[in-house]
Amino acid sequence: MTPFAIIALVLILARAITEVWLSQLNQRHVRAHANEVPHAFRGIIDEAMYRRSVDYTLTKSRFGDIAGVFDTVVLIAVLFSGVLPWAFARFSATLGTSIPAMAASLVATGIALSIPALPFAWYAQFKLEERFGFNTTTMKTWIFDRVKGLLLALLLGYPLIALVLKLIVWTGANWWLWAATVVIAFQLLLLLVAPAVIMPLFNKFTPLPKGALRERLFALAQRTDFPTRSIEVMDGSKRSRHSNTFFTGLGRFRKIVLFDTLIAQLTEPELESVLAHEIGHYKKRHVLKLLGVSIAGVFVAFAAIAWLARQQWFYRAFGFEHQGGFAAASVVPAMLLFALLAGTISFWLSPFIHTWSRRFEYEADAFARATMGEAQSLIHALRKLSEKNLNNLIPHPLYSGFYYSHPTLLERERALQ
Repeated sequence: MTPFAIIALVLILARAITEVWLSQLNQRHVRAHANEVPHAFRGIIDEAMYRRSVDYTLTKSRFGDIAGVFDTVVLIAVLFSGVLPWAFARFSATLGTSIPAMAASLVATGIALSIPALPFAWYAQFKLEERFGFNTTTMKTWIFDRVKGLLLALLLGYPLIALVLKLIVWTGANWWLWAATVVIAFQLLLLLVAPAVIMPLFNKFTPLPKGALRERLFALAQRTDFPTRSIEVMDGSKRSRHSNTFFTGLGRFRKIVLFDTLIAQLTEPELESVLAHEIGHYKKRHVLKLLGVSIAGVFVAFAAIAWLARQQWFYRAFGFEHQGGFAAASVVPAMLLFALLAGTISFWLSPFIHTWSRRFEYEADAFARATMGEAQSLIHALRKLSEKNLNNLIPHPLYSGFYYSHPTLLERERALQ
C-alpha cells in the first residue's frame, strides 16, 4: 500500500472505532439511568414510557453499530480491493470514454454501491420501527419509494453529471469553477420545483382545512412578516408515526408543511409555538447562512476534486492508472474516490457543525418565546414530541455534543425558562 492509502485506511478505521466507542459510551450512560425516571423528568414522562424510550434508544444504537461496522467493511473492500479500477477499466473498454459513457459509469457505480445498504434499510423500517409501533409503511410503498428514487437519480442525476463532465472539455483547468456554479444553480432550481413536482411523487399534500388552526397559523405568519403561499398537511402517517414540520420552496413559492401526525399530537397553541420556532430560523437568517455554507462546500469539493485529479499518488493509492490532463476519463475516478472518502473527512468536522446548528436552535426557541409571549406552549410541545418519538432524554454529553444537531430536551427547557 502507498503512504496515502495507509493514511486513508487509518482515517476510515479511526472513524469506525470512534463511532463504536461513542455509541458504547452512550449506551452505558443510558443503561445507568434506566431503572428510574431521572429527577428532571419526573412528572413529565411516566415510568413505562421512559423505559420504552430507553429500550428504543438502546435497540437503535446496537443496530446502528452493526450497520456502521458493515458500512466500514464495504467501504474498505471497495477502496482497497481493486474492484473500482477493474470495473472502471471494463466499463471504459466496453462503452468507451465518451462523456455519456463516463456519466453512465458514475451513475451505475453509485447505484451498485447503494445496494448493500438495502437490507439494513429494510430491517430498520420493518423490524426495528415496527417493533416500537412507528412503522406504517407497506412493502409496496417501500419498494416504490426506492424505484422512484432510482428513476429520479437517472432522470436528474445523469444529465447533471454529463454536463459537469462536458464542462471539463469546454473550460479546461478552470472546469471546477464552472461545474460548482452549475451544480449550485441546479440545487437552487430543485428547491423551487421540488415542492410542486418531486415531493408529490412520494407524499400527498393538501391545504390545511379552514378553521381555527388555519386562522391561527396564518395570523402568526402575518404577525411575524413571514411570506408563505400556503400551509399544507403532508400524509407523513403513510410511512411512520414520527412527526415533523418544515418549510419548502424559496421566495414567494415558500410554503409551510405540517405532518398529519404532528397535528394529531399537539394542541393549537403548541402547533403555533412550533411554527413560531421554524419562522425563527427564517427571521434569524439561519436558512441563508446554511445555504451559504452549502454553496461554499460545493466549491471546496470541486476544487479538491480538480486538484486530486492531477495527483498521481492519489490514483496509485487506489489502484487507478493516472491519465493526466483534464479529460473526463481522468477526472471521473477522482470524483468517485472523493465521494467515497468525503464522509470520513466530514465526520471529524461534524461536532463543529452541530455546535453551530444547536446555537441556531436556541435562537429559534428564543424567537418563538418572544413571539408567543410565553415559553410554556413550546416546552409542552417539545415534551410531547420527545415522548411520542421516544427520544433519548439522557444522552451522554460527549455523544450528544458530537452527533446532535439540536440541544437535548433538558437543555432547551433550561434556556427557555
